[in-house]
Amino acid sequence: MSSNASDDGVMEITSTSNAKLKYVVKLRSCATREETGEMIVEGYRECRRALDSGYRPRAIFHCPDCYLKNENEPALVEDCARLGAEVYSCTRTCFAKIAYKERPDGLLMVGPHVSVRLADLRLPENALVIVTEAIEKPGNLGTILRSADAAKVAAVIVCDRTTDVHNPNVVRASTGTMFSVPVVEATSDEALAFLKERGFRILAATPHAEKLHFEVDLTGNVAIALGAEQYGLTAKWMDGAELRVRIPMLGLADSLNVSAAATILVYEAVRQRIAAGIDRVPAPVPWHGEGAHDK
Repeated sequence: MSSNASDDGVMEITSTSNAKLKYVVKLRSCATREETGEMIVEGYRECRRALDSGYRPRAIFHCPDCYLKNENEPALVEDCARLGAEVYSCTRTCFAKIAYKERPDGLLMVGPHVSVRLADLRLPENALVIVTEAIEKPGNLGTILRSADAAKVAAVIVCDRTTDVHNPNVVRASTGTMFSVPVVEATSDEALAFLKERGFRILAATPHAEKLHFEVDLTGNVAIALGAEQYGLTAKWMDGAELRVRIPMLGLADSLNVSAAATILVYEAVRQRIAAGIDRVPAPVPWHGEGAHDK
């Protein structure tokens, strides 16, 4: 037997040939994720933030022997069970088979995709939106999503994608914040039409712009467009941008990593929105020791 049910209904997996484990491994493939509509969420922080954002997993695989602290992990597993997720307890060897992280902490959820349709997107007044065009690296897309959450961005529109937004590396780089920001997949034509119809001003960063990024008004409905790592934005987005700016580069490099540029631009928008009274400055996060904020 590769698995059996305990008295509390938890399935115990003791063989690495278990069919459930094989399915999780297959979800590392974009083709399988597309076919099944399911994704992997691994790690305590990522799983906790997903649940806190309303995500509903269909299954959770856990390994108590891999828990880092064994303090909050059992409660997270119980929360998943309460939401109707199937619960699978794995041996260390079995969990290692499905773990994507180099140092797994014994928690991995499987659940539905999170992207929404452009037509279903509901934006607030004075919305700040990020648009990505053909971003290639999952780590960059995940970091952009993390910055989007921190800056209270209303949505991230992923256009003409070249990397799957449900790639485990996107989830990891976002540290689970991708579940708190609406993620939309669309073509550039669809996104441009959607934004123009709603009166958005589109901002594009280019080293050829006359104005610096802090010299334009970023309050109101603004969409910050970001292009592919190697080539930047295409002419379609550059021509559609009312605001063209450059980030001052004082050294040898003529550009920044796309996720770094995204953070600089959205935080200039945050600065302006706080000054205009659109957003407020949050209270400081309580201090719980060195490194407590990012484990």
